[in-house]
Amino acid sequence: MLASERHGSGEPLVLVHGLTHRRQAWYPVLDRLCEHREVILVDLPGHGQSDPFCLDGRTVTEALSELFRGFLAEQGLDRPHVAGYSLGGRIALEAGARGDARSVTAFAPAGFWRTAAEFGYTRRVFNGAAQLTERVGPRVERLARTAAGRRLMYGLLMTRPGRVSADHALGDLRAFEYARPALRLILDAATPFTGCIPADVPVTVAWGGRDLILPPWQAEVARTVLTGAEHVRLRGVGHVPMWDAPDEVVRLLLRDPIGHPAAA
Repeated sequence: MLASERHGSGEPLVLVHGLTHRRQAWYPVLDRLCEHREVILVDLPGHGQSDPFCLDGRTVTEALSELFRGFLAEQGLDRPHVAGYSLGGRIALEAGARGDARSVTAFAPAGFWRTAAEFGYTRRVFNGAAQLTERVGPRVERLARTAAGRRLMYGLLMTRPGRVSADHALGDLRAFEYARPALRLILDAATPFTGCIPADVPVTVAWGGRDLILPPWQAEVARTVLTGAEHVRLRGVGHVPMWDAPDEVVRLLLRDPIGHPAAA
C-alpha cells in the first residue's frame, strides 16, 4: 500500500517525490497549491511510510507504473494532473505516456542520460550517500540538528539548505535509511525514458541550472526526446526546486493544461 495525504479542493494534482525522499518534500509549496487544487501527496513504494518495494516478476519501470496506476484507481482519480521531480518526474512522464495523466509537469526527471557511463555519476552520488549513512549509523542524525550539518546534508540537493528545519532534516534522514533497499533496486535497473506521450497531454519539463544530481546537460537530452513539451530552465536552482524556488514551482504547477496562469 502507498501512503498518501490529500489537501485542498479543485482539480486534483498528484505530486510525486524523488528517489530516497518522501511526500513531505512538497510541503514548502503545499499551502499555496491547496488554494487552487486538491493536492494528493504520495510516498513511492519502499519510501516514506509506504510498504517495501516488491517487483513480483516485473521490471522496475513496470512495477512503479502499475503501482502508481493502482494508487490512482484506489483514490478514485481519473487522469489527474501529475507532477514530480527526479524519479517522481519520470513516474509523471510514464503516467502521461500510459494515458493516466491529464497533464505532466516534470522537474529534472530521471531517464535522460545517453550512456551507462553518463548515468554512472548519478549512481555514484546515491551509492556514496548510502554507504556514508550505513557507516555513520545513528550518529548521522547529529548532522540534522545543526545548520552546518544541514548544509552538508543538502549541499548536492539544493542551493538554499538553510531553509530546511532540523525536524524536517531528521525526517529526511530516516526516510533515506528506509529507502536504501528500494534505492539499490532502482539504480540497478535504471533505463532511459523511451515513452511516447500523446499530443493532447501537455508536458512541462523544468530543470534547475545548478542541479548536481541530474546535471543540466540532461535537459538538452530531454529536449530532443520530448519535442512536444515546454522546456523551462530554473536559474540558480538545485535538484529539489520546492525549497530553492517555491514561487516558480507554484507558478508552473498552477498553470492550466494549455499553459495559461490559473485563475486566482
